[in-house]
Amino acid sequence: MKSLKTLAVAVPLALSAGAALADGETIAVFTKNQTNPYFQTVRVGAEAAAKSMNAKVVNYIPTKPDSIPEQLSQVEDVIVKKPAAIVFIPVDYKAMVPGVEQINEAKIPVVNVTDRSAGGKFLAFVGADDYSLGLETGRYLLKEMGGKGNVVILEGVKGSLTNIDRVRGFNDAIKENKDVKLLASQPANYQRLQGLQVMENLMQSHPQIDGVLAANDAMAIGAIEALDGANRKAKVVGINGTKEAVDAIKTGKLLASGDYNGFLQGCIGTMVAIRAIRGEAIVSEVVLKPTVVNASNYQPYDVPLDARACPPWSEAAAMATKK
Repeated sequence: MKSLKTLAVAVPLALSAGAALADGETIAVFTKNQTNPYFQTVRVGAEAAAKSMNAKVVNYIPTKPDSIPEQLSQVEDVIVKKPAAIVFIPVDYKAMVPGVEQINEAKIPVVNVTDRSAGGKFLAFVGADDYSLGLETGRYLLKEMGGKGNVVILEGVKGSLTNIDRVRGFNDAIKENKDVKLLASQPANYQRLQGLQVMENLMQSHPQIDGVLAANDAMAIGAIEALDGANRKAKVVGINGTKEAVDAIKTGKLLASGDYNGFLQGCIGTMVAIRAIRGEAIVSEVVLKPTVVNASNYQPYDVPLDARACPPWSEAAAMATKK
């Protein structure tokens, strides 16, 4: 697996020549919605990085989750306001390409975070390997199940890149275990309430469910609530490594969560943006390697978001260059 890679690049002359080295810049941060705790961790990471570098963040968040028209409208608004740079998570990696192209035409530097855009020009990409994260998290669950039993998959938003790759990883983990049966794979759109509702429906159809592979933590927590409500037991895993997941791991409710590390993605994406507009060296790509958070290693993750600090740039760059 190509876990971490980068190419150290010099900031283009056209950018650095006009860039003021003074601080106080405004960075616009685009995330998908207000409901998924993962995007809150990205925003907190971005704000922590900006504060440490004496810049400031303005958040652009659709009021309707994952709304393409609303994010396109926000792009038009941000172009008028002309921030120093943009950290961008597209609500849809294909549909938002025209928005990215508008940002490019406005000559505002932009860093792509989390969901890799299908088009447009970026200073850098900062994300994680969703397939490997799904694969390793799935393998952990199935190992804890003894390589046998009935499982269900709670998918995220159909067609989203994170969902496609995570679910593919889950399915490949299942294929490695001939005594594991996949009963159903249904979307719950990365939402906690939908995770609960879908799990309730699945339990009505299937009297024996031994494991739940949820493509994010919010759905995993919803599934646990449904199981508790029906007085049933199953091992549940999620993805994102959110604080609520860590709390559930501590109490034994959640088996594990694949760490997508939104805080670190927000940190590094924002650091790259600020360094670029100040004419400093950046890295062009950071793909974080998968880590499965469980009862044996959750302690470093058991820290409130507002108490976390971004790594120094030397460490961030080392993450990108380490093989």
